[in-house]
Amino acid sequence: MVLAIPSEIPGGLDAALSQHFGHAPSFTLVEIEGQDVKSVQVLPNGDHVAGGCMAPVMTLKEAGVNALVSGGMGMRPLAGCQQVGIQVFFNEGVATVSEAVRLVVQGQARVFGPAQVCGGGGNCGHH
Repeated sequence: MVLAIPSEIPGGLDAALSQHFGHAPSFTLVEIEGQDVKSVQVLPNGDHVAGGCMAPVMTLKEAGVNALVSGGMGMRPLAGCQQVGIQVFFNEGVATVSEAVRLVVQGQARVFGPAQVCGGGGNCGHH
């Protein structure tokens, strides 16, 4: 599994999570096999433009990502992830990339649902 986690600069396992998918400065990509971390890389996110939320979805798909842990995202990118086969998990309020990885590996991350979707204008359930 290749897991993407929106993260603050500089990215990596010790990085703080970025709390909103589309506004994340980077994504830490973690390749997981069983319960082991096989590799870690950092992928910069482009500038967030209104209505351009599908750009990071496609970037992640092209990078081989098949799962994502996020604190908040809009309905459009969530649907986009689902359409391209990226399963989205809620970050449960953890603070670092390594904690988010642990949630997924241990099966404790809930599938991201309507309660976590942001409605725009700062109306986000993850704050």
